[in-house]
Amino acid sequence: MKNTYFRSLYFGWTLASLLVSGVTQAQQHSEQNHAHYVPPKDSLVSKKLAHWQDVKFGLLMHWGTYSKWGIVESWSLCPEDEGWCERRGPYAANWYEYKKAYENIRTTFNPTQFNPERWATAAKDAGMKYVVFTTKHHDGFCMFDTKQTDYKITDPKTAFSSNPRSNIAKEVFSAFRGQDFMVGAYFSKPDWNTPSYWDPYFPPKDRNVSYAPKKYPQKWQQFKDFTYNQIQELMTDYGKIDILWLDGGWVRPASTIDSTISWQRTIPYDQDIDMARIAGMGRSKQPGLLVVDRTVTGEFENYVTPEQSIPDSYMPIPWESCMTMGDSWSYIPKENFKSTRKLIHTLVDIVAKNGNLLLNIAPSPEGDWHPEAYQRLQEIGAWLRVNGESIYGTKPVAPYRQKQWAYTGNGKTKYQTYLPSDKETVPTTITLSNVTQSKPTVKLLGYTKALKANKTAEGLVVALPEAAQKLLASQPAWVFKLEER
Repeated sequence: MKNTYFRSLYFGWTLASLLVSGVTQAQQHSEQNHAHYVPPKDSLVSKKLAHWQDVKFGLLMHWGTYSKWGIVESWSLCPEDEGWCERRGPYAANWYEYKKAYENIRTTFNPTQFNPERWATAAKDAGMKYVVFTTKHHDGFCMFDTKQTDYKITDPKTAFSSNPRSNIAKEVFSAFRGQDFMVGAYFSKPDWNTPSYWDPYFPPKDRNVSYAPKKYPQKWQQFKDFTYNQIQELMTDYGKIDILWLDGGWVRPASTIDSTISWQRTIPYDQDIDMARIAGMGRSKQPGLLVVDRTVTGEFENYVTPEQSIPDSYMPIPWESCMTMGDSWSYIPKENFKSTRKLIHTLVDIVAKNGNLLLNIAPSPEGDWHPEAYQRLQEIGAWLRVNGESIYGTKPVAPYRQKQWAYTGNGKTKYQTYLPSDKETVPTTITLSNVTQSKPTVKLLGYTKALKANKTAEGLVVALPEAAQKLLASQPAWVFKLEER
């Protein structure tokens, strides 16, 4: 009954706080100077990065013991006066009691419906090509069998530890690798469970390390070694890893703090964990490894990651919008899922601006997704099976995005995608502007016959036969393919 009580108490707070934090936290990962992007020098990294840019569409999963309470991932442990850090429930009044209760969730965390092969199949059918899974979030609970701490999914104190598939990260990576996905390991640099980051002698005041690393260099070295050793385990014992996706951008060298960015001005200490050492080790074990040290501009941020937002215009550097399918990163019992139309429009918009979409779905404490998540993936996949050639392996084409139009291309073949509003009716003709070919043939993806088109001062006026109109009436986005005759 206590778990049900917690879940009902937390749900109302979680949704409200996420609506607040969705903007504020997103700004922390979008408010960044991308002019200082550093292209990789390693040819294997460059090759993998180019492949990653071609696949366009990936799956992110936030999953941990916090799903048992249906609360925001990790952040209720953080003693900051922010909406997304607010505590609720019977232990909320005392932070120490709350932290103890939170860390005790693992004794009942038992996701017996865990079936990563089902997720991998659903994601593949949706047209996704890569996965990023939370091996460890800020709370420090490890979804893999680390040797560095007993706060992990495989420890006997965790209810799921007796399950033969208890090494969850390994099972997830294996299932998705079996469907030819690129595999990414999300890893939080800060760890709010380990005493070498939040030292029990120094109660934490905020998300940062609770002591001054310069004053206690041995303790900070312990944390650096702890972090290095955990990442080394992931790079060594979990099969082929394509992406190391590092979160917690306040753990960074002081020299990288940009004082013009509001949230970075609050970082009180140099928190350098020696990324050169980590990346060097990772690439020695995983050649070509993409390293994404989020918001820390420089050689270890191979691509940038605006969160819950899309840039206003084309960006010439590699980038990825990480966004939620619903409102929250973590599981909540009643999720508000975006419509299929909205999700497809989001993908098209991002690709036309030179980005990838990493779409988050949160598993439940039982180990499955909401039924609506599977439904959305099926519908996205149905659209991509017809129109995917305008997405995968394409490059943005100027003017990239203009009103309801998105422009992509693959060599001499160009695609113009129209994003109709929800109640928009299909016209008998449609005008394509920004046509670069002198005598193009025009096809509508999903429709077998070539379309008749006439050049006018306004552009290429394309006639839509009745059969084409009926096809488009049920489509969330309309893709016109132009080829030189």
